[in-house]
Order: sequence, then C-alpha cells, then structure tokens
Amino acid sequence: MLLGLFQRTMTLLLLPTQIVGWPPIRSYRKNTLQTKKTEAETSSSGIYVKVSMDGAPYLRKIDLNVYKGYSDLLKALQNMFKFTIGEYSEREGYKGSEFAPTYEDKDGDWMLVGDVPWEMFMTSCKRLRIMRGSEARGLGCAV
Repeated sequence: MLLGLFQRTMTLLLLPTQIVGWPPIRSYRKNTLQTKKTEAETSSSGIYVKVSMDGAPYLRKIDLNVYKGYSDLLKALQNMFKFTIGEYSEREGYKGSEFAPTYEDKDGDWMLVGDVPWEMFMTSCKRLRIMRGSEARGLGCAV
C-alpha cells in the first residue's frame, strides 16, 4: 500500500516538469537555432582585445567598437597607461616617443597601429601591445 502511494506521488511530481531532451529535435533544427543564437550574441557584443605595455605589470582589456578611429584609440591608451605617443608617419613609424603601439593580426604578425585602414584593423586585431620604440623598429610599412 505504501509502495503504491509512493509511486503515485512520484508520477504526479514528474508530470508537470518536462524531461530534458524531450521531445527530440532534429539535428538540423538544433543547428539553425544555435547559429541564430551566436549571430545575435556577436552583433550585440563588442570586439574585446587585450592590451599590454612593456614595463607595466598589468594587462587591460578594451572594446574596439567603442572607438571611432585610431585617434580615439590612441588617446584612450595614453590615458590608460600614462604615456605619450609621438606623431605617426608611414616611413618612420611613431616619432618623438619612447613607445610605439603595435598589434597582432590574425596571421600572428606584429604591425604598427595605423598601418592599415581602421575597418581592416578592427577585423584583424587579436591583441595590442605598447612596446618600446627600439623593439618596434622595422615593424612599419616599407615604402
């Protein structure tokens, strides 16, 4: 008698809740739902990259979507790490500064910030590094 009462109670408790994975969904429907979910997440989220500076004991993470161009990004980096960046020229890189902002692209190459158009930079930048000017020699575009 107790066993029957226990079984009825358990079945009543399980009825309102749905068992995970039931009803079965075809794999193509799962895939379409997941791609829609990831597209929505990437469109609303930012492009976050890590920023390091030679000699600084900490890293920062910034969202590139916040900045409208190189000038905004460089101003923010100067305020963040308390240093000054010289004037940029394609032939000589950054003049008048002890540091040079560089970035690593998707291929793993280190390049000077400002070498490519802003949109291309936003899609290819994996991380930023503010390195000493002596180390950054030879990273600029060859003209």
